[in-house]
Amino acid sequence: MSELLTRLFFGGFVRMHILYHAVKEPIFGAEMIEELNRHGYQVGPGTLYPMLHQMLEAGFLTVSVETVNGKQRKYYRATSEGAQALEETKAKLRELVSEVLHDQLPDDTTHDPSVSDRDE
Repeated sequence: MSELLTRLFFGGFVRMHILYHAVKEPIFGAEMIEELNRHGYQVGPGTLYPMLHQMLEAGFLTVSVETVNGKQRKYYRATSEGAQALEETKAKLRELVSEVLHDQLPDDTTHDPSVSDRDE
């Protein structure tokens, strides 16, 4: 997969994934890198931390610092604005998936491909 494709499309998926987990519970960087890697996103610290900082600046995340095993660890949690953004994004994602994959979804009854638009 090309680096351009990753930057153009998957950056949004990664941000959505981060918000999803940050709504559920506090997250930290190394944990998210592992989680994203499990889903096939090869994201390193040089990509993840700038995303986290952008999401902080946008008001979607808050951060708290805790000491774990003698080291400082930043925990990120979604704000109410972040949770709302996630819900709005999920709605847009459902709409997009429905439209883009309509001919591949087995339960899709919203559009019968055998009926042309002029017959409806």
